[in-house]
Amino acid sequence: MSREGVFGRRSILFKSISHILSSVSLIKQIAVGLIIGIIIAVFFPPAIPVVKILGDLFVKALKGVAPILVFFLVMNAMAQRKDGSQGSMKPIIELYVIGTFCASLVGVSMSFLFPTDLALQVAPDTKLAPPSGIIQVLHNLILSVVDNPVAAIMNANYIGILAWAIILGIALKTCSGDTTKACLNDIAAGITKVVTWIIHFAPFGILGLVADSVGTAGVGALLGYVQLLGVLIGSYFLVALVMNPLIVFAKVRKNPYPLVLTTIRESGVYAFFTRSSAANIPVNLSLCKRLGLDPDMFTISIPLGATINMAGASITISVLALAAAHTLGIAVDLPTALLLCIVSTVGACGASGVAGGSLLLIPVACASFGIGNDISMQVVGVGFIISVLEDACETALNSSSDVLFTATAEFAERRKNGTLKAEDMVPKD
Repeated sequence: MSREGVFGRRSILFKSISHILSSVSLIKQIAVGLIIGIIIAVFFPPAIPVVKILGDLFVKALKGVAPILVFFLVMNAMAQRKDGSQGSMKPIIELYVIGTFCASLVGVSMSFLFPTDLALQVAPDTKLAPPSGIIQVLHNLILSVVDNPVAAIMNANYIGILAWAIILGIALKTCSGDTTKACLNDIAAGITKVVTWIIHFAPFGILGLVADSVGTAGVGALLGYVQLLGVLIGSYFLVALVMNPLIVFAKVRKNPYPLVLTTIRESGVYAFFTRSSAANIPVNLSLCKRLGLDPDMFTISIPLGATINMAGASITISVLALAAAHTLGIAVDLPTALLLCIVSTVGACGASGVAGGSLLLIPVACASFGIGNDISMQVVGVGFIISVLEDACETALNSSSDVLFTATAEFAERRKNGTLKAEDMVPKD
């Protein structure tokens, strides 16, 4: 057979595969990748280092493109913003804060109902640098706003990226012409296109991530922390399936579960495996677009949510701090528990949008009980031990809530105007 014939048959084969993949929903493809990853981890361990490359490549690509995507999308949104736009970030930020505080209340309540003892043992050479207090957390957040814009993009400092993108967008809106704005819009569209290509790689990436997670830790390593995991994961599920739906219903006065389940399925699933709110920003932006939300709002609220909307982190901080207090026999009264909720909420807002970011804020909460740094750092060590499951569930809650509350704020406004329909609360294909 001639070379042209071989290339022709290969081209037809690739087109057929592409057609089959495009006809199957991405969620189903991810489910298949998940199952294959587990099979590889259990029955073909030698293959794990090979498929792990797929997972690392997927997460690295998302993390690599996310800062540039956020910078240009936010700058473009501010530059293209109409003078008569009545959109406001205030309702979204309010929902972020309310959701995070309510999540900490759930975590504290679950800790009182199911008190947990910890085996406070960590390697002696563990080196971590937690913040010394809430003031330092706030100080670091404020300083990150005025970070060098190039450094902010290079280091994925999303507060700095947002600040500079908004400032430059406003400046371009007032002093640039239509040609410049059109060029900026094309750049944002081009980066968005690149993100869609990366997202379509998700089934292979998740295959590698699952195989590596199951093969490295397994289930046996987590058996000693079943109760602690149960309290944490139970709290995450209560917030995701009870607390958040109640908040949504209070705002939109419609059945919240179509929207809630959509955000969990189409945002939380990705975040569960990437374990990074920052890496999940492109996924959330795509989902917001399919929900028909205002791009002037969600291109800012989603990256902002990846930085400050940390319901899962507030649960982790409060539960592990109370577990440490219970282990040491420290009595915690109601006012102190309420203070812990406030500390957890503020601390969670300073948690990094990457895997394990909330754990370094645990010493801040422990300090409110008078627990010294040596003990609190052992609690952080426990957090890292269980982080295979804990951090994945935490990030899934954090990231899915970004879309949920962004959509809720806009749907609440539509309800006031009498334009909200039940079908608006499910994404368009």
